[in-house]
Amino acid sequence: MGTELQPLQADKPDQLQERPLLKSEEENSGQITPEDLSELEKRFAAYVRKDLYGSMGHGELPLAEKIKIGVAMVTLVPARVVSGILLLVVYYAVCRVCTLMKRPDEPAGEDGQDGYAHLRGWRRKVLVGSGRVLARLMLVVFGFYWIPVTHRSRTEDPSKAQQREEQRPGAIVSNHVSYIDILYHMSSSFPSFVAKRSVGKLPLVGIISKCLGCVFVQRESKSSEFKGVAGMVTERVGEAHQNEEAPMMMLFPEGTTTNGEYLLPFKTGAFLSKAPVHPVILKYPYQRFSPAWDSMSGARHVIFLLCQFVNHMEVTYLPVYCPSQEEKDDAKLYASNVRRLMAMEGDFIMSDIGLPEKRVYHNALNGLVCQG
Repeated sequence: MGTELQPLQADKPDQLQERPLLKSEEENSGQITPEDLSELEKRFAAYVRKDLYGSMGHGELPLAEKIKIGVAMVTLVPARVVSGILLLVVYYAVCRVCTLMKRPDEPAGEDGQDGYAHLRGWRRKVLVGSGRVLARLMLVVFGFYWIPVTHRSRTEDPSKAQQREEQRPGAIVSNHVSYIDILYHMSSSFPSFVAKRSVGKLPLVGIISKCLGCVFVQRESKSSEFKGVAGMVTERVGEAHQNEEAPMMMLFPEGTTTNGEYLLPFKTGAFLSKAPVHPVILKYPYQRFSPAWDSMSGARHVIFLLCQFVNHMEVTYLPVYCPSQEEKDDAKLYASNVRRLMAMEGDFIMSDIGLPEKRVYHNALNGLVCQG
């Protein structure tokens, strides 16, 4: 980057463009028309699929594409599913061995964390080393054979550059496009994530998420649990900043996935600790099927993704972002400035919508599918 990004004032709520909401979910269900869909796509552009497969993957495909899918379903997909399950079982076994005779971390607050974020010694080395290798192999299973990685530097005074290099980030922050994002970051730096509490109870995946040191949340909860989770995330980010042996936190501050062309408003969780963050930009160039998990069921998306012989990903690491004193005093300003930097460097369109609007859009799409 040739110039230093100047701090900007945080966006004020009254500056955001007002968008009238749609009818209630009940009114939308079964009553959406193609004309309404066109209007929805303008309003909720960050979640619109623009690939050959159309909204929710229900678009009318050309005959050639149908033939490709049919051939892949009886050849490529079974081989990839078996390979993926084998990799999952292998790492499950590694996690079981590395956690033998070890108790999970002490529960914290109402959320009750019970992961293994603080394993040390050979156990941590084996978990991280094998986890990174197996995650990269899993990406190969999904068709991501080559992943170009770019590290962007900042042109500045050499003494300032050295000082920045000595600042260990407390968290990695990234735009969120797909569940594939998680596999990439596991293969790259093996950080801890924020995950639904139900993930920790899943077969095979549960113990893996605990060994990653995930912070588990119950998103549907209306209690004061959020405060406990925010406090734990802040504590873990600060710990990673101060202690090289502590696992880095990986946070998606948008809070949901987009179609990869937009950047949603950032939540402040990654920035409350006042520690430096490392911004990472993920891009998924495609020709037929977009890996973006924006408006499609998980099972349908996985199957179509496995049907593509080659998928593409591009990764850009920006320099570690060290907050100014003004940003340390205002987490919203800190989050806003990092977002603006990532939007500029990643050529993203900044959108003001978020998860509630995404749910409205999905409800409308489901109504259209039901009509069809």
